[in-house]
Amino acid sequence: MTVTFPGFEQKQVTVSSDDGPIEIACLVGGTGPGLLLLHGFPQTKAIWHQVAPELAKSFTVVAADLRGYGASSKPHGKPDHATYSKRSMAKDQHCLMNALGHKQFFVLGHDRGARVSHRLAMDFPQSVRKLMLLDISPTLTMYDKTSMAFAKGYWHWFFLIQPEPVPETLIGANPEYWLKNHMGRHAGTGIFSPERWSEYLAGASNPQGMHAMCEDYRAAATIDLVHDREDRRNSKKLEMPVRVIWGEHGLVNQCFTPIADWQAVSQLEVTGRAVACGHYIPEELPEFVIQEAKAFFQ
Repeated sequence: MTVTFPGFEQKQVTVSSDDGPIEIACLVGGTGPGLLLLHGFPQTKAIWHQVAPELAKSFTVVAADLRGYGASSKPHGKPDHATYSKRSMAKDQHCLMNALGHKQFFVLGHDRGARVSHRLAMDFPQSVRKLMLLDISPTLTMYDKTSMAFAKGYWHWFFLIQPEPVPETLIGANPEYWLKNHMGRHAGTGIFSPERWSEYLAGASNPQGMHAMCEDYRAAATIDLVHDREDRRNSKKLEMPVRVIWGEHGLVNQCFTPIADWQAVSQLEVTGRAVACGHYIPEELPEFVIQEAKAFFQ
């Protein structure tokens, strides 16, 4: 059963793409300026269940499932992995917000959703008013600065990019074991309610969903880097205010320098801070995320 938020309306919006029509599932609620919330891997829009209702008091909140995740379309990947490039996934969300009447809007993304948010802000700078990113440094920076500590801790980055159907087959043999190992290795699985855990497990147990997730990572290691390097060659940077929040106990804090990393790809001064938690910030510290979002997106 899909997790819902009190006072929010479930919507399925069809957007056009190079892969044909794509349905993007979302929950919409509140009044005020548009605020797009994008989840990470291997999760869904359910990560915002403690955050979105409070933010809806100040914003029109759109919590969406990324292409390939949750209740959104899951097209099969192509050899060049363009179907799950962050550019394709970002275009979905831009079309979604336009279809809902938001020509300009704020964006808050976590994990893979933050990477889609980054590309959304790069490709549609006229639409993204402010950008908040949770627990990431830029993809190209993270690959360029990969260390043994990062490779050991984020081993899934290198496992999921292996050729189809290697990771899909291995995970498919025992999705629940894999999910518990992946999501519970730092903070345990107790931070996820039974309803949310059931939704995340459903995604990992769905062959089309797991293939899409693998393609998300394959794209990140191939075509996304092409796009990022092109931006770097052209000195193209983020034009809007950027704030980054990361967990003190996570590998992003141990292996990277988020403020400096984002400053290198931003025109304006980047602000942010580490917070005493792990990777799943919206679920570990929802009140903190609410406070930060309200202050930044005012």
